[in-house]
Amino acid sequence: MFVSMNSNKVFSTTRKVISEEIDELNHVNNVVYVQWVQDIAKLHWAELVKDSPQENDLIWVVFRHEIDYKNQAMLDDVVTLKTWVGETAGVKSVRHVEIYKDDKILVKAKTTWCLLDAKTFRPTRITENIYNLLLP
Repeated sequence: MFVSMNSNKVFSTTRKVISEEIDELNHVNNVVYVQWVQDIAKLHWAELVKDSPQENDLIWVVFRHEIDYKNQAMLDDVVTLKTWVGETAGVKSVRHVEIYKDDKILVKAKTTWCLLDAKTFRPTRITENIYNLLLP
């Protein structure tokens, strides 16, 4: 079993808030933040496996989201999304996401993901190779 609690492999991206992401309170809707959490996880995984074609036979599904909304983003704000992998063992891996506007944290999220075989949709153990992709 492979287990790690910390990672220094931080992946980040930026995006500009668009009008479709704004709710009736004139800030980014909470559901949009959840979508961004999932989007950056998928982007990071794609980056990690781009040179490992055998890993394309695997998919991750959300087992649990925990999210804290700290501040708000508004239309046309540029936000930075950062993610890294935490505890990883068996078929599950915890991913952390933080979303910032400038130096102000907007959202902190912790998502537990489960690794599946893309053909059978059955949980599959995280191998040493996958572990090494995710964590240092």
